[in-house]
Amino acid sequence: MTPAENGALVGPTIRRHRLGAELRKLREAGGYRLEDVAAKLDVAASTLSRIETGKAPARTSYVHAMLDFYEVNDSRQRQYLADLAREGQRKGWWAQYDDVLPAGAGVFLGLESAAARICTFAVQTVPALLQASGYAEAVIRAARPGFTGEQVQDLAAVTMRRQELSRDHCKLHAVIDESALLRTVGSADVMARQLDHLAGAMTSPDVTIQVLRMTAPAQVLCPGFTIMGFAHQADADVASRNENEEHVTVVSNGEELARLRRTFAELSRHAESAASSARVIGELRKR
Repeated sequence: MTPAENGALVGPTIRRHRLGAELRKLREAGGYRLEDVAAKLDVAASTLSRIETGKAPARTSYVHAMLDFYEVNDSRQRQYLADLAREGQRKGWWAQYDDVLPAGAGVFLGLESAAARICTFAVQTVPALLQASGYAEAVIRAARPGFTGEQVQDLAAVTMRRQELSRDHCKLHAVIDESALLRTVGSADVMARQLDHLAGAMTSPDVTIQVLRMTAPAQVLCPGFTIMGFAHQADADVASRNENEEHVTVVSNGEELARLRRTFAELSRHAESAASSARVIGELRKR
């Protein structure tokens, strides 16, 4: 069992994605459309689509009905998929913060908690997995000006929890646009502590940080995004685009993922090396 297979990390979200991927394979192998199966189960095709993409839990009764329709008779396979359905119905660690999280955040957080590899490009702010606590609170205040102090602290607690869950089992590669480091979020002291935090993170063998200088040729212009990979071969890569504060979009489409991988490779190629980036961060800290 790999570290990411620890039950505390492989939560309900990744179980839903595994189940959805298996059910989609069975449907496609049988040559059925979503509408065919939906009509047989007397449910909406959109419901089955959400199950297959891991965005919604599946009732075990639905799973058994689908397996009957697909003529799956292997008792071990049926039990495995039914177990995934039951485990996928549990609430994730983030459930207590639902009132401050944007729509779709639960799916993203569940996948991030189980990821073995994360590549992220950040434009406006330092990536959440690399934020110091004071900076995290300042970012939330700036992005959500209507939040109360308690709500800010709750959302900052989510950020710290995300870091805790990813720290021991995930390799992180972050390309940070220089503008995020030049933009003062909070006070000068908050920014100084954040730059110190980045410098400390760069000493970890599991963390690679590159700074994309504002003077570098702009080969790619795009909003921030994150690509996540997993240790278990059954779990396909996913991505998320940082388009707004109100909704988190998780992408599993193969063509879109391939495009984002190419984009990240191009951004990394034009960014400073890890060693040069450490010097850039050190120079900014001195200011």
